[in-house]
Amino acid sequence: MNRADLYRTVRLIRRFEERAIELVRSGVIVGGIHPYIGQEAIAAGVCAALRRDDFITSTHRGHGHVLAKGADPARMLAELAGRVTGLNRGRGGSMHAADFAVGILGADAIVGAAAPIAAGAAWASRQAGADRVTAAFFGDGAVNQGVLLETFNLAALWRVPVVFVCENNGFATSTRTGDAVAGTIVGRGEAFGIPARTVDGMDPESVYEATAEAVARSRAGDGPSLLECVTYRFDAHHTFEYAARPRYRSAEEVETARARDPLDIQGSRLSGAARARIDAEIEELLAEAVLFATGSPHPDPDSALDYLYADGTRTRSGVG
Repeated sequence: MNRADLYRTVRLIRRFEERAIELVRSGVIVGGIHPYIGQEAIAAGVCAALRRDDFITSTHRGHGHVLAKGADPARMLAELAGRVTGLNRGRGGSMHAADFAVGILGADAIVGAAAPIAAGAAWASRQAGADRVTAAFFGDGAVNQGVLLETFNLAALWRVPVVFVCENNGFATSTRTGDAVAGTIVGRGEAFGIPARTVDGMDPESVYEATAEAVARSRAGDGPSLLECVTYRFDAHHTFEYAARPRYRSAEEVETARARDPLDIQGSRLSGAARARIDAEIEELLAEAVLFATGSPHPDPDSALDYLYADGTRTRSGVG
């Protein structure tokens, strides 16, 4: 673990999201985004414990995961802006970004739906003889979804190398976790015999240490783990809140949560000079990313049907 690298990732995600919000307000990003502000320690800590060839699956609030796993910020911003230079040629947008080159199997806007994809990828890795691990991110709103519980069951039965990462930010959109989840989140995993623990999701190093232990367990062939990372979303569930202004929490509650900002928690572990140097590097990187994204063309409308179907599909022997 490198403390400066963890801080750099947290800072990159924070400033990326802030710049993306600016582009939403200006109309460059159409349709809005789900900001990850406040939850950066989880993506940074989890992905720091993974290898480049390990996989992740993500969620509708996935920018932080994608950046932490190594995607190009300029191409990610271009994707949000719907440009042809984006990670997915402008067709995935905010909630469906993928980059197979660095193990990002994709974000998924359907709550809990990426978990079975992660388990399948982990199973395939093991069948291929690889010691690759897959991390599956999901929110507290997913823990009552049948598809997630079914995935827990199969992952435990088959002992697949997957680390389930629940980002418990206290709300499923505007519903408090305590009003929707009976029992406990770690209890969901324990019911299937999956080792589970609750982690301080505001501290990048705590997340890293817990993930490193879970990853080592999976790599050794000991099956899945579940981490409940307790965090807090500082910004809106979605940028539509800036206009709609739903009242499900108070400004005082948010301000109290901000007292444990992952940016400051990790930044306090560096010298002032080191922190300032990283901050400047990130500003330069994102200034270039904004220029790249806004200067890139939109897709040609005539290409709207491209990439919808695979070419050259072959059936297996004996099928047909």
